[in-house]
Amino acid sequence: MVLAAYAAATTRVGLGNGVVPVYPRHPVAMAQSALTLNEVSGGRFRLGIGVSHKTSMEAMLGLRLVEPLAVMREYVAVLRGALGAGSEFEGRHYRVRWAMAVPTRPPAPPIYLAALSVKMLELAGEIADGVVLWLCPPAYVRDVAVPALERGRRRAGKPLAGFEVVAAVPLAVTDARAAAMAAFRAELKRYLEQPFYRAMMQAAGLGDGVTAFDRGGEAPESLADALGGIGDARAARAYVEAYRKAGVTLPAVRPITFPDAPWYRRTVEEAAAW
Repeated sequence: MVLAAYAAATTRVGLGNGVVPVYPRHPVAMAQSALTLNEVSGGRFRLGIGVSHKTSMEAMLGLRLVEPLAVMREYVAVLRGALGAGSEFEGRHYRVRWAMAVPTRPPAPPIYLAALSVKMLELAGEIADGVVLWLCPPAYVRDVAVPALERGRRRAGKPLAGFEVVAAVPLAVTDARAAAMAAFRAELKRYLEQPFYRAMMQAAGLGDGVTAFDRGGEAPESLADALGGIGDARAARAYVEAYRKAGVTLPAVRPITFPDAPWYRRTVEEAAAW
């Protein structure tokens, strides 16, 4: 609904979600919403989906997060059909007989998968049109994510060229560096309690920061420095460029502690020129 409001108020801005969890939403229902938004926006929408985490799906929503790779593979198969003329699918997790008359409309929106682990990255390269990375430093993108995506693309007989690599880039363009750093360190605590994020950070060479968190219960400044760009516009832009050099095709600037950050507007306005 928020993106529909943005679509109605704009004519050129690209729209995308990064990402919607798949377990609470049937792929046909997801396709219906995506097609409506894509038509309303004149084809400006990109659909980002992901499996989320046990904390969100099980503890908060009471759902079972089971066999995420298998579920995602079937989900995308059903979703692609539902984004077209219909879907007839018989799998372990989904059994769908869905057909619809296809009106004149923009082409179906591309599908991006949220991925963090190597196996999910490979699956994204194989079955999706793009990937959404969250809290992955440039080193992880370069050394782990891009090679895994390339393996998935080869499995599908496709090149990596043309595949969108989206990475959320936490930024704070501000003169109050200490305040932004403190806010980011506090935000990082909840991710350091998630096994997948811890494993990713260790694979990116940030194991010392994870160990420091385990000892003291606080994200060290060195870890926050590696995972976000904080400071003046020049430093923030250099951090964004590090993602581009690592293989990211679409750096998705995300002001640290959005939406209440006092540096939010300055960060967005500065980044818009990059």
